[in-house]
Amino acid sequence: MVTQSNGPSLLLRGLRKSFADVVAVDRIDLEVTRGECFGLLGPNGAGKTTTIEICEGLTAPDAGTVELLGLNWSKDESQLRQRIGIQLQETQFPDKLTVHETLVLFRSFFHHGIPVEESIRTAQLEEKRHARVGTLSGGQKQRLAMACALVGDPELLFLDEPTTGLDPQARRHLWDLVEALKQSGRTIILTTHYMDEAERLCDRVAVIDHGKSIALGTPAELIARVGGEHVIDLDLDPESPTRPATEDLAKLPTVRSVREEGDKITLTAGEPHRALPALLDLIRGSGVKISGLTTRTATLEDVFVTLTGRHLRDGE
Repeated sequence: MVTQSNGPSLLLRGLRKSFADVVAVDRIDLEVTRGECFGLLGPNGAGKTTTIEICEGLTAPDAGTVELLGLNWSKDESQLRQRIGIQLQETQFPDKLTVHETLVLFRSFFHHGIPVEESIRTAQLEEKRHARVGTLSGGQKQRLAMACALVGDPELLFLDEPTTGLDPQARRHLWDLVEALKQSGRTIILTTHYMDEAERLCDRVAVIDHGKSIALGTPAELIARVGGEHVIDLDLDPESPTRPATEDLAKLPTVRSVREEGDKITLTAGEPHRALPALLDLIRGSGVKISGLTTRTATLEDVFVTLTGRHLRDGE
């Protein structure tokens, strides 16, 4: 059973970490409330993993304050190890141990926790209970890593890019598991570079880029903050004799931003039913040829591009 501590589950103030001349974490401030699923969102190299490793006590910060459940690593390491769960980006298990044996081993590290059979059921590994770890698929190994992180019944759970490299079905299995954990009242810190993952699972997200937190809020708040809830993608014909002027596009009804990338123009609009007719009139009147036009709901990918000028996955 998860017990709740008073105050925030995680508190970071002025967190900083450098490796030689590279500043990996640059004065990050964060506060995560109890029972919240909080996402650290950004490309590889943005500083997400370094931040979470500092929180997990695996890396020492150069400066700043780190508190977990009202405790800190310098004075309360033994107590914290009993109250948090960690799933790393990659977990290496002994190939010859079975799933059951692996979980018995991890359960032995904790004074209190949940029964091994319960952790097996939670991770949906019943049919693989007696299978050796070396025979498991990538998705099954990730679920085993999740089960190992849960076997101590943690109040605070760290999941560092838990679905990277998984196929779509395996990712959805992990999503279902995380959503079940949210319902149990645990606080979850999730790092990811998948936009759909953050939008589905996280109550709030911090967008991390070049070691800094550049935006913080719920997915809906961030999307609304950078230009509305709707996007119009306009694909120009490469043979088009002309292209619409940016200033003319920006003047269209309810259009809040215009972004051009090669032959693709992306507009954010508050009311697409007003912006679209005016856009089509502009295209017809200017002789512009287009190869495609689509509308969609804005995503956190649009937030990231607006804030940084590049796509989330560009950092890989």
